[in-house]
Amino acid sequence: MALFSMLMEAGLPADISPHAALETLPRLARDTPPPPVRQVHLGLGAFFRAHGALWTQEADPDWGILGVSLMSPTMRDALRPQGGCYTALELGASGETLRDVSIITDVLVAREDPQAVLAAMSDPGVEIVSLTVTEKGYCHAPSTGALNMDHPDIAHDIANPLPRSAVGYLVRAYQRRRDAGLPAFTAMTCDNLPENGRVLEGVTLALARAIDPALADWIAQNAAFPSTMVDRIVPATKEEDITRVAQMSGRYDAAPVIHEPFRQWVIEDRFAGPRPDYAAVGVQMVRDVTAYEHMKLRMLNGTHSALAYLGYLAGHETISDTVADPAFARFVKDLWAQEIIPVLHPPEGTSLPDYAAALFDRYANPAIRHRTWQIAMDGSQKLPQRILGTLAEAKAPTPRLILTVAAWMRYVGGIDETGAPIEVKDPMADRLRALSDAAATPRDKVAALLALREIFPQGLAEALLPPVTRAYEEMLACGARAAVVRING
Repeated sequence: MALFSMLMEAGLPADISPHAALETLPRLARDTPPPPVRQVHLGLGAFFRAHGALWTQEADPDWGILGVSLMSPTMRDALRPQGGCYTALELGASGETLRDVSIITDVLVAREDPQAVLAAMSDPGVEIVSLTVTEKGYCHAPSTGALNMDHPDIAHDIANPLPRSAVGYLVRAYQRRRDAGLPAFTAMTCDNLPENGRVLEGVTLALARAIDPALADWIAQNAAFPSTMVDRIVPATKEEDITRVAQMSGRYDAAPVIHEPFRQWVIEDRFAGPRPDYAAVGVQMVRDVTAYEHMKLRMLNGTHSALAYLGYLAGHETISDTVADPAFARFVKDLWAQEIIPVLHPPEGTSLPDYAAALFDRYANPAIRHRTWQIAMDGSQKLPQRILGTLAEAKAPTPRLILTVAAWMRYVGGIDETGAPIEVKDPMADRLRALSDAAATPRDKVAALLALREIFPQGLAEALLPPVTRAYEEMLACGARAAVVRING
């Protein structure tokens, strides 16, 4: 490591760790006062910092964003010593570009101080509360979009004024604003859910109604829940990324983000109050986001999931590794052309084949190390909108999507094709593994998983049982890659 060697030459002890050596560099720090807080963001992970925060800084650098981590202090501990500032590293075919981001003012940890978070969300200067809390963060049934009233966090939030869930924070903040005579803020989700604004509005009103029906009425009349479509590939930041950023900048940044050059943000123009001038910097402000959502969820996220499960089982670490395999390159191109595009209505002025070709180029970018294991997380929450919607609307055979469902079933069993354990990250992981372990035959396992109504609607589950069973049995017999090769013909 060139940077480490340079630091050693500066007289650091020979036994110092690379990470400790990096921390001897000047630390990234804020050199101007933070902007006033106009927005609170729940779920301050890498994606929002590499996407929404960048757009917002470009649109209005005085529109400060207060980040909130619902549970972990990791992001707070990394960003607070830097005054909320961090570095965005763009990795493209033509090179690498660093950018300083200073729109984040601070980070709170909700589990440590819920009162502080509610106070921030209730501040009169806050106009928008945005969210990237992943699909599972909405505490809903993915198959229907309805709030899961049996979810332990929701049960807690009904009974307690200091919430645990993101939805609970929205409701209790609205309650405080109503009681103080303040206007409602706009709640803007940036997660991969179909009609995500409608889902957020539905779960928020359902929880509010369980607490105080009059509060639900006030929220419905005064708040706004615009739907959005967000698109940028943002791999998880690794230690080697921190080292690379330090080597390029000469500063230690504990929380850089890595992203591809492409970005897109489509927002339904429905706000309860002021907002940054997003359109001035290229955000698409539209009347209806639906066509964009379906295009992205099914063409990008759907094929990402397909490549993640099948690629992981076939031994590929990243998406770029997977599509470098000719069998998977053919598979994903045919999946777009024969199974996904035929059921989509493109946004006005958009060519779906051209969009697919651009997606393939993005997947093939070797500089973006987007791990199949990372994309495979939380599949029980992702399958309905990414895969099952297309299956439900299909008018022709869908062998590749069927194989994807079977690959997910193989994956959540927790054992890969070599007999090694898989670390399955999913809110239903224990239940999925128990159903897998209890099944006497492949058909029994497929039937048990298809019976999960939180994921699979009954009618679709019944139709999927025979073909998914056949695909699952074939994978057991010959492996994921061989099954892909057979479908390719």
